[in-house]
Amino acid sequence: MAPSVAELKGDEATNPALTGKPKLSHPFYYPYFDVKEQFPPTQLFEHNDPGARADPAKPHLLTANTTTRDISPYIGTEITGVQISQLSKEGLDELALFAAERKVLLFRDQDFKDIGPERQIEIAKHFGPIQRHPTSGNVKGYPEFHVVYRDPEHDVFRDYRGRDRASGVSWHSDISYEKQPPSTTFFFILDQPGVGGDTLFLSQVEAYKRLSPEFQKRLEGLRAVHSAVQQAEFSEQRGGPVRREPVETEHPLVRKHPVTGEKALYVNEGFTRRIVGFKKEESDLILNFLFNHVAKGADFQIRATYAPGTVVVWDNRVTAHSATVDFDNTVLRHAVRLTPQAEVPIPA
Repeated sequence: MAPSVAELKGDEATNPALTGKPKLSHPFYYPYFDVKEQFPPTQLFEHNDPGARADPAKPHLLTANTTTRDISPYIGTEITGVQISQLSKEGLDELALFAAERKVLLFRDQDFKDIGPERQIEIAKHFGPIQRHPTSGNVKGYPEFHVVYRDPEHDVFRDYRGRDRASGVSWHSDISYEKQPPSTTFFFILDQPGVGGDTLFLSQVEAYKRLSPEFQKRLEGLRAVHSAVQQAEFSEQRGGPVRREPVETEHPLVRKHPVTGEKALYVNEGFTRRIVGFKKEESDLILNFLFNHVAKGADFQIRATYAPGTVVVWDNRVTAHSATVDFDNTVLRHAVRLTPQAEVPIPA
Protein backbone atom coordinates (compact mmCIF):
# COMPACT_ATOMS: atom_id res chain seq x y z
CA MET A 1 0.00 0.00 0.00
CA ALA A 2 1.19 3.54 -0.69
CA PRO A 3 2.45 5.45 2.35
CA SER A 4 -0.31 7.45 3.99
CA VAL A 5 -0.03 11.17 4.51
CA ALA A 6 0.05 10.54 8.24
CA GLU A 7 3.09 8.30 7.84
CA LEU A 8 4.83 10.94 5.75
CA LYS A 9 4.53 13.71 8.36
CA GLY A 10 8.05 12.96 9.56
CA ASP A 11 9.31 15.04 6.64
CA GLU A 12 8.51 18.13 8.69
CA ALA A 13 11.38 17.36 11.04
CA THR A 14 13.89 16.75 8.24
CA ASN A 15 12.84 19.28 5.61
CA PRO A 16 14.68 22.59 6.24
CA ALA A 17 12.20 24.38 3.98
CA LEU A 18 9.51 23.89 6.63
CA THR A 19 11.41 25.57 9.45
CA GLY A 20 9.36 28.44 10.81
CA LYS A 21 6.40 27.73 8.51
CA PRO A 22 2.78 27.47 9.65
CA LYS A 23 1.79 24.05 10.93
CA LEU A 24 0.97 22.02 7.82
CA SER A 25 -1.47 19.13 8.09
CA HIS A 26 0.36 17.39 5.23
CA PRO A 27 3.97 18.62 5.07
CA PHE A 28 4.89 15.93 2.55
CA TYR A 29 3.12 18.08 -0.07
CA TYR A 30 5.07 21.27 0.63
CA PRO A 31 5.93 22.87 -2.77
CA TYR A 32 9.31 21.97 -4.19
CA PHE A 33 11.13 24.02 -6.84
CA ASP A 34 14.22 22.85 -8.70
CA VAL A 35 15.30 25.32 -11.38
CA LYS A 36 17.49 22.61 -12.95
CA GLU A 37 14.60 20.19 -13.37
CA GLN A 38 13.76 19.66 -17.06
CA PHE A 39 10.91 17.84 -18.80
CA PRO A 40 10.77 16.76 -22.44
CA PRO A 41 8.12 18.23 -24.74
CA THR A 42 4.74 16.57 -24.35
CA GLN A 43 4.00 14.03 -27.05
CA LEU A 44 0.74 13.34 -28.83
CA PHE A 45 -1.03 10.14 -27.73
CA GLU A 46 -4.25 8.30 -28.48
CA HIS A 47 -6.90 9.04 -25.89
CA ASN A 48 -9.91 6.84 -25.14
CA ASP A 49 -12.19 8.63 -22.71
CA PRO A 50 -13.12 6.35 -19.77
CA GLY A 51 -16.54 8.04 -19.60
CA ALA A 52 -17.42 6.34 -22.90
CA ARG A 53 -17.19 2.94 -21.13
CA ALA A 54 -19.37 3.96 -18.20
CA ASP A 55 -22.77 2.57 -17.32
CA PRO A 56 -25.08 5.63 -17.50
CA ALA A 57 -26.83 4.46 -14.31
CA LYS A 58 -23.46 4.64 -12.47
CA PRO A 59 -24.11 1.69 -10.11
CA HIS A 60 -20.46 1.50 -8.96
CA LEU A 61 -20.29 5.21 -8.09
CA LEU A 62 -23.79 6.16 -6.93
CA THR A 63 -24.66 3.32 -4.57
CA ALA A 64 -27.35 3.08 -1.91
CA ASN A 65 -24.90 4.70 0.53
CA THR A 66 -24.33 7.75 -1.69
CA THR A 67 -26.00 11.11 -1.23
CA THR A 68 -25.84 13.82 -3.89
CA ARG A 69 -26.89 17.46 -3.87
CA ASP A 70 -26.84 19.60 -6.98
CA ILE A 71 -25.41 23.06 -6.33
CA SER A 72 -27.00 24.64 -9.40
CA PRO A 73 -29.07 23.37 -12.35
CA TYR A 74 -26.16 23.70 -14.77
CA ILE A 75 -23.03 22.87 -12.82
CA GLY A 76 -21.82 21.33 -9.60
CA THR A 77 -22.83 18.35 -7.44
CA GLU A 78 -21.81 17.62 -3.86
CA ILE A 79 -21.31 13.92 -3.04
CA THR A 80 -21.08 12.14 0.29
CA GLY A 81 -20.81 8.44 1.05
CA VAL A 82 -18.15 7.72 -1.58
CA GLN A 83 -14.43 7.22 -0.96
CA ILE A 84 -12.59 7.87 -4.23
CA SER A 85 -9.68 5.73 -3.05
CA GLN A 86 -11.99 2.68 -2.98
CA LEU A 87 -13.54 3.04 -6.43
CA SER A 88 -13.12 0.19 -8.92
CA LYS A 89 -12.16 0.80 -12.54
CA GLU A 90 -15.86 0.74 -13.38
CA GLY A 91 -16.50 3.31 -10.67
CA LEU A 92 -13.77 5.56 -12.07
CA ASP A 93 -15.29 5.26 -15.55
CA GLU A 94 -18.60 6.38 -14.08
CA LEU A 95 -16.83 9.22 -12.29
CA ALA A 96 -15.54 10.48 -15.65
CA LEU A 97 -19.05 10.45 -17.09
CA PHE A 98 -20.60 12.11 -14.04
CA ALA A 99 -17.93 14.85 -14.07
CA ALA A 100 -18.66 15.48 -17.76
CA GLU A 101 -22.39 15.70 -17.09
CA ARG A 102 -22.26 17.85 -13.94
CA LYS A 103 -18.99 19.63 -14.77
CA VAL A 104 -17.80 19.85 -11.12
CA LEU A 105 -18.06 17.25 -8.33
CA LEU A 106 -17.23 17.85 -4.67
CA PHE A 107 -16.47 14.68 -2.73
CA ARG A 108 -16.70 15.36 1.00
CA ASP A 109 -14.97 13.66 3.93
CA GLN A 110 -12.30 11.80 1.99
CA ASP A 111 -9.97 9.69 4.14
CA PHE A 112 -6.48 10.78 3.10
CA LYS A 113 -4.95 7.98 5.20
CA ASP A 114 -6.05 5.59 2.46
CA ILE A 115 -4.97 7.71 -0.48
CA GLY A 116 -1.25 8.42 -0.40
CA PRO A 117 0.63 9.88 -3.38
CA GLU A 118 1.00 6.62 -5.33
CA ARG A 119 -2.72 5.85 -5.10
CA GLN A 120 -3.60 9.44 -6.01
CA ILE A 121 -1.43 9.19 -9.11
CA GLU A 122 -2.80 5.73 -9.95
CA ILE A 123 -6.36 7.08 -9.85
CA ALA A 124 -5.53 10.13 -11.98
CA LYS A 125 -3.72 8.04 -14.60
CA HIS A 126 -6.97 6.17 -15.21
CA PHE A 127 -8.13 9.32 -17.04
CA GLY A 128 -4.98 9.99 -19.08
CA PRO A 129 -1.26 10.81 -18.81
CA ILE A 130 -0.68 13.32 -16.02
CA GLN A 131 0.71 16.67 -17.15
CA ARG A 132 3.88 17.72 -15.35
CA HIS A 133 3.57 21.45 -14.86
CA PRO A 134 6.42 23.46 -16.41
CA THR A 135 6.61 26.22 -13.77
CA SER A 136 4.66 25.47 -10.58
CA GLY A 137 5.85 23.96 -7.34
CA ASN A 138 5.57 20.19 -7.29
CA VAL A 139 6.20 17.51 -4.67
CA LYS A 140 9.78 16.33 -4.31
CA GLY A 141 10.05 13.00 -6.09
CA TYR A 142 6.50 13.33 -7.47
CA PRO A 143 6.55 15.85 -10.33
CA GLU A 144 3.00 14.89 -11.30
CA PHE A 145 1.63 17.09 -8.49
CA HIS A 146 0.86 20.76 -9.00
CA VAL A 147 0.97 22.37 -5.56
CA VAL A 148 -1.31 25.28 -4.63
CA TYR A 149 0.14 26.94 -1.55
CA ARG A 150 -0.27 30.27 0.22
CA ASP A 151 1.09 31.35 3.58
CA PRO A 152 2.16 34.75 4.99
CA GLU A 153 5.42 34.67 3.03
CA HIS A 154 4.30 32.98 -0.18
CA ASP A 155 1.62 34.35 -2.50
CA VAL A 156 2.91 33.53 -5.97
CA PHE A 157 -0.55 33.47 -7.53
CA ARG A 158 -1.27 37.02 -6.43
CA ASP A 159 2.01 38.10 -8.01
CA TYR A 160 1.16 36.22 -11.21
CA ARG A 161 -2.20 37.90 -11.74
CA GLY A 162 -0.76 41.31 -10.69
CA ARG A 163 -0.86 43.02 -7.30
CA ASP A 164 -2.24 46.22 -8.82
CA ARG A 165 -5.52 44.58 -9.89
CA ALA A 166 -8.68 45.60 -8.04
CA SER A 167 -10.07 42.05 -8.28
CA GLY A 168 -8.28 38.76 -7.80
CA VAL A 169 -10.68 36.87 -10.05
CA SER A 170 -8.88 35.35 -13.02
CA TRP A 171 -10.88 32.87 -15.11
CA HIS A 172 -8.95 30.07 -16.79
CA SER A 173 -9.04 26.45 -17.87
CA ASP A 174 -5.94 24.63 -16.70
CA ILE A 175 -3.00 24.40 -19.10
CA SER A 176 -5.25 24.95 -22.13
CA TYR A 177 -2.09 25.68 -24.12
CA GLU A 178 -1.20 21.98 -24.29
CA LYS A 179 -1.82 20.18 -27.59
CA GLN A 180 -3.97 17.78 -25.58
CA PRO A 181 -5.43 19.78 -22.69
CA PRO A 182 -6.81 18.12 -19.57
CA SER A 183 -10.15 16.51 -18.86
CA THR A 184 -11.06 14.96 -15.49
CA THR A 185 -8.96 16.85 -12.95
CA PHE A 186 -8.41 16.11 -9.24
CA PHE A 187 -7.89 18.73 -6.52
CA PHE A 188 -7.11 17.52 -2.99
CA ILE A 189 -7.79 20.04 -0.19
CA LEU A 190 -5.16 19.69 2.55
CA ASP A 191 -5.40 22.93 4.56
CA GLN A 192 -8.14 25.49 4.06
CA PRO A 193 -9.24 28.75 5.72
CA GLY A 194 -12.30 28.44 7.92
CA VAL A 195 -13.97 31.07 5.74
CA GLY A 196 -12.96 32.01 2.20
CA GLY A 197 -10.45 30.54 -0.20
CA ASP A 198 -13.18 29.01 -2.35
CA THR A 199 -13.11 28.43 -6.11
CA LEU A 200 -15.49 29.88 -8.66
CA PHE A 201 -16.50 27.51 -11.47
CA LEU A 202 -18.60 28.14 -14.56
CA SER A 203 -20.15 25.98 -17.25
CA GLN A 204 -18.72 26.75 -20.68
CA VAL A 205 -21.56 24.64 -22.10
CA GLU A 206 -24.22 26.91 -20.67
CA ALA A 207 -22.16 29.99 -21.59
CA TYR A 208 -22.25 28.80 -25.20
CA LYS A 209 -25.99 28.07 -25.05
CA ARG A 210 -26.73 31.63 -23.90
CA LEU A 211 -25.39 33.06 -27.17
CA SER A 212 -27.73 33.67 -30.08
CA PRO A 213 -27.87 30.94 -32.75
CA GLU A 214 -26.43 33.36 -35.32
CA PHE A 215 -23.48 34.24 -33.10
CA GLN A 216 -22.91 30.58 -32.28
CA LYS A 217 -22.65 29.81 -36.01
CA ARG A 218 -20.06 32.56 -36.46
CA LEU A 219 -17.89 31.22 -33.65
CA GLU A 220 -17.95 27.60 -34.80
CA GLY A 221 -15.02 26.85 -37.07
CA LEU A 222 -12.85 29.61 -35.60
CA ARG A 223 -9.58 28.77 -33.88
CA ALA A 224 -7.67 30.63 -31.19
CA VAL A 225 -4.09 30.55 -29.93
CA HIS A 226 -3.52 29.43 -26.34
CA SER A 227 -0.10 30.39 -24.99
CA ALA A 228 2.21 29.26 -22.17
CA VAL A 229 4.68 32.07 -22.84
CA GLN A 230 3.48 34.54 -20.20
CA GLN A 231 3.46 31.83 -17.53
CA ALA A 232 7.03 30.83 -18.39
CA GLU A 233 8.28 34.42 -18.50
CA PHE A 234 6.76 35.14 -15.08
CA SER A 235 8.49 32.12 -13.55
CA GLU A 236 11.81 33.02 -15.15
CA GLN A 237 11.62 36.60 -13.89
CA ARG A 238 11.15 35.30 -10.35
CA GLY A 239 14.07 32.91 -10.65
CA GLY A 240 11.70 29.95 -10.81
CA PRO A 241 11.84 26.89 -13.05
CA VAL A 242 10.90 26.66 -16.70
CA ARG A 243 11.03 22.91 -17.10
CA ARG A 244 9.82 22.83 -20.69
CA GLU A 245 9.92 25.29 -23.57
CA PRO A 246 6.62 27.21 -23.55
CA VAL A 247 4.22 26.22 -26.30
CA GLU A 248 1.50 28.02 -28.24
CA THR A 249 -1.29 25.88 -29.64
CA GLU A 250 -4.36 26.51 -31.77
CA HIS A 251 -7.68 25.15 -30.48
CA PRO A 252 -11.27 25.53 -31.69
CA LEU A 253 -13.21 28.40 -30.14
CA VAL A 254 -16.10 25.98 -29.67
CA ARG A 255 -15.31 22.36 -28.86
CA LYS A 256 -17.43 19.21 -28.57
CA HIS A 257 -17.22 16.84 -25.64
CA PRO A 258 -16.26 13.35 -26.91
CA VAL A 259 -18.74 11.54 -24.63
CA THR A 260 -21.72 13.83 -24.00
CA GLY A 261 -21.55 15.56 -27.38
CA GLU A 262 -22.19 18.91 -25.69
CA LYS A 263 -20.75 22.03 -27.31
CA ALA A 264 -18.74 24.38 -25.10
CA LEU A 265 -16.88 27.64 -25.46
CA TYR A 266 -13.15 27.02 -25.23
CA VAL A 267 -11.64 30.41 -24.48
CA ASN A 268 -10.23 31.77 -21.23
CA GLU A 269 -8.49 35.00 -20.36
CA GLY A 270 -5.68 33.10 -18.63
CA PHE A 271 -4.24 31.54 -21.79
CA THR A 272 -6.26 32.49 -24.91
CA ARG A 273 -4.40 35.23 -26.77
CA ARG A 274 -5.85 35.75 -30.27
CA ILE A 275 -8.20 34.37 -32.90
CA VAL A 276 -6.41 32.90 -35.90
CA GLY A 277 -6.84 34.85 -39.15
CA PHE A 278 -8.31 37.96 -37.50
CA LYS A 279 -6.70 41.37 -37.18
CA LYS A 280 -5.82 42.33 -33.63
CA GLU A 281 -8.72 44.75 -33.19
CA GLU A 282 -11.19 42.15 -34.49
CA SER A 283 -9.77 39.39 -32.32
CA ASP A 284 -9.69 41.58 -29.21
CA LEU A 285 -13.29 42.64 -29.74
CA ILE A 286 -14.63 39.08 -29.89
CA LEU A 287 -12.40 37.65 -27.17
CA ASN A 288 -13.11 40.50 -24.78
CA PHE A 289 -16.83 40.04 -25.35
CA LEU A 290 -16.53 36.32 -24.57
CA PHE A 291 -14.33 36.91 -21.51
CA ASN A 292 -16.86 39.44 -20.24
CA HIS A 293 -19.77 37.12 -21.06
CA VAL A 294 -18.45 34.22 -18.97
CA ALA A 295 -17.24 36.47 -16.13
CA LYS A 296 -20.70 38.03 -15.72
CA GLY A 297 -22.59 34.74 -16.00
CA ALA A 298 -23.42 34.35 -12.32
CA ASP A 299 -26.44 32.23 -13.23
CA PHE A 300 -24.19 29.54 -14.72
CA GLN A 301 -21.46 29.83 -12.08
CA ILE A 302 -21.02 28.30 -8.63
CA ARG A 303 -18.83 29.08 -5.65
CA ALA A 304 -17.35 25.77 -4.49
CA THR A 305 -16.68 25.77 -0.74
CA TYR A 306 -14.09 23.47 0.77
CA ALA A 307 -12.87 21.93 3.97
CA PRO A 308 -9.81 19.75 4.54
CA GLY A 309 -10.65 16.31 3.22
CA THR A 310 -12.61 17.57 0.22
CA VAL A 311 -11.60 16.27 -3.20
CA VAL A 312 -12.82 18.34 -6.12
CA VAL A 313 -13.16 16.71 -9.54
CA TRP A 314 -13.96 18.76 -12.63
CA ASP A 315 -13.88 18.42 -16.40
CA ASN A 316 -11.57 21.09 -17.79
CA ARG A 317 -13.00 20.68 -21.29
CA VAL A 318 -16.35 22.21 -20.37
CA THR A 319 -15.53 24.50 -17.43
CA ALA A 320 -13.44 27.47 -16.40
CA HIS A 321 -12.56 28.46 -12.85
CA SER A 322 -10.94 31.12 -10.71
CA ALA A 323 -9.47 31.19 -7.23
CA THR A 324 -10.97 33.65 -4.75
CA VAL A 325 -8.24 35.17 -2.63
CA ASP A 326 -10.58 36.63 -0.05
CA PHE A 327 -8.80 35.51 3.10
CA ASP A 328 -6.06 37.16 5.12
CA ASN A 329 -2.54 36.20 4.12
CA THR A 330 -1.82 35.02 7.65
CA VAL A 331 -4.08 32.03 6.92
CA LEU A 332 -2.68 28.87 5.33
CA ARG A 333 -4.20 27.38 2.20
CA HIS A 334 -2.69 24.19 0.78
CA ALA A 335 -3.92 21.82 -1.93
CA VAL A 336 -2.51 19.63 -4.69
CA ARG A 337 -3.79 19.02 -8.20
CA LEU A 338 -3.37 16.09 -10.59
CA THR A 339 -4.12 17.00 -14.20
CA PRO A 340 -4.63 14.13 -16.66
CA GLN A 341 -4.50 15.12 -20.33
CA ALA A 342 -7.15 14.06 -22.81
CA GLU A 343 -7.92 14.24 -26.55
CA VAL A 344 -6.96 16.93 -29.03
CA PRO A 345 -10.00 19.26 -28.79
CA ILE A 346 -12.78 18.27 -31.18
CA PRO A 347 -14.28 21.17 -33.15
CA ALA A 348 -18.03 21.64 -32.76
